[in-house]
Amino acid sequence: MEKNDFAFLQELVETPSPSGYEQPAQRVIKQQLEGVADTLQTDVMGNLIAELKGDGGPRVMLAGHCDEIGFMVQFVDDRGFIFFGAIGGVDPHLAPGQRILIHTEKGDIPGVIGKKAIHLIDPKDRDKVIKLKKQFIDIGCSSREEVEALVQIGDPVTFAVGVQKLQNDRATSRAFDDKMGSFIVTEVMKIIKEQGTIAADLFAVSTVQEEIGLRGAATSSYGVNPDVGIVVEVTHATDYPDVEQSTIGRVELGKGPVIVRGANINPVLFKLLVETAATEEIPIQIIGAPRATGTDANVMQLSRGGVATALLGIPLRYMHTPVETLSLSDLEAAIKLLVAVVKRINGGFSFIPE
Repeated sequence: MEKNDFAFLQELVETPSPSGYEQPAQRVIKQQLEGVADTLQTDVMGNLIAELKGDGGPRVMLAGHCDEIGFMVQFVDDRGFIFFGAIGGVDPHLAPGQRILIHTEKGDIPGVIGKKAIHLIDPKDRDKVIKLKKQFIDIGCSSREEVEALVQIGDPVTFAVGVQKLQNDRATSRAFDDKMGSFIVTEVMKIIKEQGTIAADLFAVSTVQEEIGLRGAATSSYGVNPDVGIVVEVTHATDYPDVEQSTIGRVELGKGPVIVRGANINPVLFKLLVETAATEEIPIQIIGAPRATGTDANVMQLSRGGVATALLGIPLRYMHTPVETLSLSDLEAAIKLLVAVVKRINGGFSFIPE
């Protein structure tokens, strides 16, 4: 991955954006698309919608959600300890002992999620999960008044970790789910702008509130009213210990993006993705999804009278943890594939299954 592209990815992933608090990340994306998109707007939900006008072809929407899981400040006790609730699907196993940042109007406040020392826990209780409502944040204050001078109820919280490169073109961070999707659709629009006019009207949409119910995709799909939509998401890698491949499929880091097949996916668009990958010699993987996918693709497909929808997944290890891990080469392959697919879509295409 080029140095400038990686710098954009890192800045986006490390910028806090729990569901409902996405605007810091949206500002990073907006800066990348100013001067690229013909129109650039934020809707009332907070979705960022960029349009690149084509030559009379269908309306194509690429979407990735920029919100991440996190926490929210809910209560401060008299001793200055902060109790919190989860934003999205946070595993209670993960939180104790983690460093965090509370994102306030006055700036980021560092803290830790406290954990009773193992010496003080009865042996019979050591394997039990501590419920989130029993966990607390310590920012070093000694009273409620001291905390309330710094922190407000409702302030968002994220794990205090960022992007780090590993071996073999791999990287780890919190919040790759799914800021790397927003990164990909942004990069696709930038490349297509550089390469010249396309037939399709292209919309690159960074959606919000996916982690709490696919909300931004529902409203932005209705507003954009696309003929064709492709959602870029993470998907579970199955190439590490204790993951059962038979229930998900064979999904490996570095083997290319994953094209999903099933009821949520338009079969004509699926075929176009697969055939384009073969023509362009782009590695892909395929998995089956017999039901609704639980991604933005689900609400996009059902918008208005229906949208020809596809789902492109990036293999991800350790989803919804502070150490989500992926291969940067899979992101590059996904960008190349989407550029090629968008350039093939014109007014002569029919996505009606036959």
